[in-house]
Amino acid sequence: MGKITGFMEFQRQEEDHLEPAARVKNYKEFVVTLTDGQAKVQGARCMDCGIPFCNTGCPVNNQIPDWNDLVYHNNYRAAIDNLHSTNNFPEVTGRICPAPCEAACTLGINDEPVGIKSIERKIADAGWEHGYVVPQPPSVKTGKKVAVVGSGPAGLAAAQQLARTGHEVTVFEKSDRIGGLLRYGIPDFKMEKTLIDRRIEQMQAEGVTFRTSVLIGKDFPAAVSNMARDTIFPDVLAAEFDAVIMAGGAEQPRDLPVPGRELKGVHFAMDFLPQQNRVNAGDKLKDQIKATGKHVVVIGGGDTGSDCVGTSNRHGAASVVQFELMPQPPEHENKPLVWPYWPTKLRTSSSHEEGCERDFAVATKRFEGKNGKVEKLIACHVEWKDGKMTEVEGSEFELKADLVFLAMGFVSPVQQVLDAFGVQKDARGNARATTDGETCYQTSVPKVFVAGDMRRGQSLVVWAIREGRQCARAVDEFLMGTSVLPR
Repeated sequence: MGKITGFMEFQRQEEDHLEPAARVKNYKEFVVTLTDGQAKVQGARCMDCGIPFCNTGCPVNNQIPDWNDLVYHNNYRAAIDNLHSTNNFPEVTGRICPAPCEAACTLGINDEPVGIKSIERKIADAGWEHGYVVPQPPSVKTGKKVAVVGSGPAGLAAAQQLARTGHEVTVFEKSDRIGGLLRYGIPDFKMEKTLIDRRIEQMQAEGVTFRTSVLIGKDFPAAVSNMARDTIFPDVLAAEFDAVIMAGGAEQPRDLPVPGRELKGVHFAMDFLPQQNRVNAGDKLKDQIKATGKHVVVIGGGDTGSDCVGTSNRHGAASVVQFELMPQPPEHENKPLVWPYWPTKLRTSSSHEEGCERDFAVATKRFEGKNGKVEKLIACHVEWKDGKMTEVEGSEFELKADLVFLAMGFVSPVQQVLDAFGVQKDARGNARATTDGETCYQTSVPKVFVAGDMRRGQSLVVWAIREGRQCARAVDEFLMGTSVLPR
């Protein structure tokens, strides 16, 4: 390593950020990328630990110690090349990945882990700043055509890898802009969309064709956003292309079937969040859901719920309350028990810091209102024993609610899309495909592959990138008999 004793000499350096009172006034990113000096010191903390568990803790297997050392020596050209060898979009993961690599850091056993995520962001931003990120068009065309359905991280990663090997790649997206949930699921204050735009320009220069507002399939459910103006049936794709990759998201939201669910003001989180992203992009919406001056209740304690909290605060909500069905986790994990795996512990997001009351082990019993509009929520506390939930006697309470956002996760990909392709599904409603063997990432339908949430269910952006890259290799082998793409 660059400084063998650095982990004993330096403390973890967190990225600077604007204070809550300042950042809620707009939708801009508020986290400040490390300076060269800060990144150098943070890279110096990387130990010569022998077995870098961070590499395997990272789903794309980033070569973390290698680029930590390169950053220590201020060699950002080599660092971004190394990072790109495993990750197509480090500027994305450096912002929104929960960093399972840091949970696996050896230094984290008895100290604060290396700030791997902040270094990754620094490398990516420096790479763009210094002009190191350029198109990599293929030198030879194969004459093979590949269709990618979905332009989220899995689809974009697969498309870029395949285009660079010389295949003619077309990406189909049902929304009016490219990016999938990167574009319309993640608030701008966590990741500004110019990051997607410049990658799209790079991929177009590499030969990728993008077609927006095109739905592949039919009978799309009303609960999932669909901006398509054109429809193409899967058999048409199969006839026109040599291979097809299904790379959409797990977009079917989990509903809450309780009395009063039909009242106005009760929305899925993904009815709310994409609207603000569209407004930020310059779209004019007639019926935008606004939290201004309203009492907001968010049901669901994950990242999507946190994003609803942050967006509601920027709207100027009168109050924001977030419920979680599961008990409150411990403030600190038992490291000897869980390391190097992802720990269960209480996590406070930047959105929570901006203003939010949180409560755990809460179950919603019903919504009540007048004239078809929600006015309050009736809930109770619950206790868990042997995996079963029971209501705590006498714990029922009511809460004023002008807006309720259901952010309880996603149950599966849109079934109508999978049914239109005719692929076999697993018990959870995902497209069935393995990740190893001669038929890895192949569905039961010839020429049709699957990657990301459509195969594994709701997961992280970094897992989507991994699956997109691996699926690209599988498709390349299918088309050419062999592949130079990384596993």
